[in-house]
Amino acid sequence: MSHKSSLNINLFSLTPPIKTLHITWLAFFISFAVWFNHAPLIGQIRQSLGLDDQQIKILLILNVALTIPARIIIGMLVDRFGPRVTFSSLLMVGGQICILFSLSNSFEMLAITRFLLGFVGAGFVIGIRMISEWFPARQVGLAEGIYGGWGNFGSAAAAIALPSIALLVGGDDGWRYATAMTGIIAIIYGLIYLIVARDTPKGATYFKPKKTGAMEVTSKNDFILYVIMKAPLFLALGLLTWKLGSNNLQMIDGWIEITTYSGLLLLYFYQVFHIYEVNKQVFTKSVAKIHQYDFKQVAVLNLAYMVTFGSELAVISMLPLFFIDTFALSPVTAGILASGFAFMNLIARPGGGFFSDRFGRRKSLTILLTGSTIGYLLLSQIDGSTPIYLAVTLTMFCSFFVQAGEGAVFSIVPLVKRRLTGQIAGMVGAYGNVGAVFFLTVLSFVAPTVFFITIACATALTIIAVWLFLKDPDGQIAEILPDGTVELIEVS
Repeated sequence: MSHKSSLNINLFSLTPPIKTLHITWLAFFISFAVWFNHAPLIGQIRQSLGLDDQQIKILLILNVALTIPARIIIGMLVDRFGPRVTFSSLLMVGGQICILFSLSNSFEMLAITRFLLGFVGAGFVIGIRMISEWFPARQVGLAEGIYGGWGNFGSAAAAIALPSIALLVGGDDGWRYATAMTGIIAIIYGLIYLIVARDTPKGATYFKPKKTGAMEVTSKNDFILYVIMKAPLFLALGLLTWKLGSNNLQMIDGWIEITTYSGLLLLYFYQVFHIYEVNKQVFTKSVAKIHQYDFKQVAVLNLAYMVTFGSELAVISMLPLFFIDTFALSPVTAGILASGFAFMNLIARPGGGFFSDRFGRRKSLTILLTGSTIGYLLLSQIDGSTPIYLAVTLTMFCSFFVQAGEGAVFSIVPLVKRRLTGQIAGMVGAYGNVGAVFFLTVLSFVAPTVFFITIACATALTIIAVWLFLKDPDGQIAEILPDGTVELIEVS
């Protein structure tokens, strides 16, 4: 097979890999629609329950908070139990929580159910492992890009369809029927995925981690870096607690705030202890070179996903309301126009994966992050005097580079260490939510202009890290079969 032909993916093929790709991106599409079904309806929810602006901003932050630990947990579960059972369970449980959200009659119930729905956002991690099992290295960037891009389009589909459905139903309860509908669809598709999906091609081995509870590392320096990179996951939850605490929004009492800080600190140190238990052998003996991998790769990918997917989550959360307030638009019109940011996922994320496969992963990611920086600087210039067509054009320009950058990141993730793909994807994905919590917290204090500039500056700093520390995957990675023999997997 030639290099060129090996890059092609025939999406109309009836082969098992293509079928797996389609049923898996659709599972992610539904999970993403459930996760962000509130964003285009937030104006109606605000009016129906009489919420103020700070309560709305709390809901936006809560929606992405639980996804931080959820992606770590789901990454471990998918490596342990396989994508089929994990994705099915997530959809069915998430669908039930979504229905509870639609029945909320108070801000407190809205907040609790929205917080719990953050777990649905971890669905992305599952498909990353599933797709990597079915496609070789030369196609994995494009395949993961199609999976992520078409799945991420769920938020755009929700932004386009749900306001119209709510309007069609009419009245104050229109948003309830629209959100409940997405939950019912998730439950039904969860059952379908359980029946139809398979974890690996026939005869292939599903490699599982040797130990569970923490990611395996292969050197002392990687152990230290792993411990450091765990901290922001807990700091983001601490930031959320501070935002909700007695000195800010006063949503939780002082004793609850202090207890939460203490709990997060204890959990962090417990996690550090668990990391040591899993990896203590690196302090007494060296790991064979054939089994080593560079955790620095994971750290840089964490940062890159924080500024790409993290900023996307933040922007699609605030953009409908931003368009309503900036241009005095109706919720339906604002939802449709704001969907332009997520709409680009259809081509941008697969495009980022394709460029990464063909032109080099480090070079492609650097170029795409540069485009994202420029895009956010342009968005910071939008105000009430900006023509709406230009605002939408700038939105789509920025989103192309952001989402193509996401595709480039996850073209690398499956090529680091196969048996740890779920955990690596979980950690990288969790950093996306760290970025979302950080950027949405910034938004709660500043005007949208400063919000966009903050994202641009963070992205520019990440470009430096990518250029200095990221390496293109090269050669082969080794995995051990159940019978003890070594299988070499091509990553270049």
